[in-house]
Amino acid sequence: VQLQASGGGLVQPGGSLRLSCAGSGRTFSRDSTGWFRQASGKEREFVAALRWTDGSTYYADSVKGRFTISRDRAKNTAYLLMNNLKPEDTAVYSCAAGSGFIVSTIRQASRYTYWGQGTQVTVSS
Repeated sequence: VQLQASGGGLVQPGGSLRLSCAGSGRTFSRDSTGWFRQASGKEREFVAALRWTDGSTYYADSVKGRFTISRDRAKNTAYLLMNNLKPEDTAVYSCAAGSGFIVSTIRQASRYTYWGQGTQVTVSS
């Protein structure tokens, strides 16, 4: 599986961005897709995840209500819509794919098998 993340950029506080994670090599339909971020000088943290089989979604408390993860089966692509962005959302965002998750493990980066390159999101006025 190859993953290609895109959509990052510079946005003002309160603005929105939509990140895309396009998968190739095999279908996502048996996998889960996760978004993680890493700010400068900080550890990587979980942002959101989606289970392709049933559409279940999971969010970090810090983004709940502002970010939405979704999927397009036809395009083999997952999205992360980020609204009401804050300066503390500034980070490199990466998407990842894996399978065999349970609720307690879908937030764990170490459980994901495939990773795309990161895309920079900067929230600043």
